[in-house]
Amino acid sequence: MKRKALFITAALGVLLLGCQQDEEPKQGEDTQASQTELDDKQATDQSDSQDGNQESEQDQAGQKGDENSENSSGQLEKPEDGEVVTVEDPESTLVLVNKQFKLPDGYEPPDLIAPDVPFYFDEDLEKRYMREEAAHALEELFSGAEKAGLDLVAASGYRSYGRQEEIYQQNVDSMGQEEADKFSARPGNSEHQTGLAIDVTSAEMAFSLEQSFKQTDEGAWLAENAHHYGFIIRYPEGKEDITGYSYEPWHIRYVGEKAAKEIYQQDLTLEEYLFSE
Repeated sequence: MKRKALFITAALGVLLLGCQQDEEPKQGEDTQASQTELDDKQATDQSDSQDGNQESEQDQAGQKGDENSENSSGQLEKPEDGEVVTVEDPESTLVLVNKQFKLPDGYEPPDLIAPDVPFYFDEDLEKRYMREEAAHALEELFSGAEKAGLDLVAASGYRSYGRQEEIYQQNVDSMGQEEADKFSARPGNSEHQTGLAIDVTSAEMAFSLEQSFKQTDEGAWLAENAHHYGFIIRYPEGKEDITGYSYEPWHIRYVGEKAAKEIYQQDLTLEEYLFSE
């Protein structure tokens, strides 16, 4: 990209902060949102002439379709306090991953690719990757920002269980578990592991992940326009008691354009969008 030389120079003197960075996360780690355990719905009954086996197969197909639906808002049952639930469909674009919903053991996204956008580093690291659908959407988002005269820079996308385990333990060792849990996801409970989340920054921020990003032109544009490309600000300001994490204006999560638009227009978190009343 046009400012690659600037990015590389600035990156040499900077340690990225925040949940998204593989180096040394500072604020909210992408706990991230994952969808899960949508209430099973029975498929529409077929004619009385169909036998019981056919009805059973149709019921099962209907239940699977409901679980995978990207339009199924308000379908999750909120776990009891302290309960941690394993998500049933980690590949859904609406998968909810947070402190109470975790990914299956050993989960790795099936279709990781590197989006064609500028990163603050040149190495072929795992954090350069995202799920294919999200990666292409990110390319469109960066193109939109460039047309607006802005220079977004990608910082950290996919993060494996093992890498998140290292990051979380580093934070616990440096500041204690209670403080670390305010911004850093435990391994298995990180949204970055879904491949649908990424941290973005700018050269003006020296590629760091700080709440002051919202005061930059790039941060303001991202907050107002991410939903046009299927992304949401996953950890909004003032919603910490719902998401469980500190405000992160740099952390965006792909949920698809329909859901992103509804979440933005109604000022919701992913939890509020998915939980049934």
